[in-house]
Amino acid sequence: MRFIETPLAGAFLIEMEKREDERGFFARFFCTREFEEKGLETQFVQANNSFSNHKGTLRGMHYQLEPHAEVKMVRCIQGSFYDVILDLRPDSPTFGKSYGAVLSQQNRTMMYVPRGFAHGFLTLEPNSEVFYLVSHPYTAHGERGVRWNDPRFSIRWPETPAVVSKRDQTHPDFEPSHHLGI
Repeated sequence: MRFIETPLAGAFLIEMEKREDERGFFARFFCTREFEEKGLETQFVQANNSFSNHKGTLRGMHYQLEPHAEVKMVRCIQGSFYDVILDLRPDSPTFGKSYGAVLSQQNRTMMYVPRGFAHGFLTLEPNSEVFYLVSHPYTAHGERGVRWNDPRFSIRWPETPAVVSKRDQTHPDFEPSHHLGI
């Protein structure tokens, strides 16, 4: 695997190193040893799958508060989407900054999302499917969200979303006491 640092501390794009022949290819999706060498999470307790029918479907920006904060490893298995992470770690030099990348069925690139980050994505074509591993089980009372268009963060999306859930449309403007539990 090839780990590519993003501009946000602790977040990576991960490319699989394929071994190809006439049958197709083989590649590792995850390797404990390689993740440990990079100081990354190696314990994942839940696997999630999300399917979106329509191009322009936005899901996010979601995260969980401590002690339920989770690391995510996100991959597109069908179609494509623009994956966005937002650093919400108050002591981070990149607090409030976001980063986005296209993850697709073709490029098979994964996004490693550290604890303390909000995560979301916008589908770039119909019938797009996302598969991701998480390091902590979902905990409803720890769940939070940042509105995808909160002016405090000015996340740059490649296009205006066509489909956004009521919940994701109505997250309040960012307020540290509510969003970070401080």
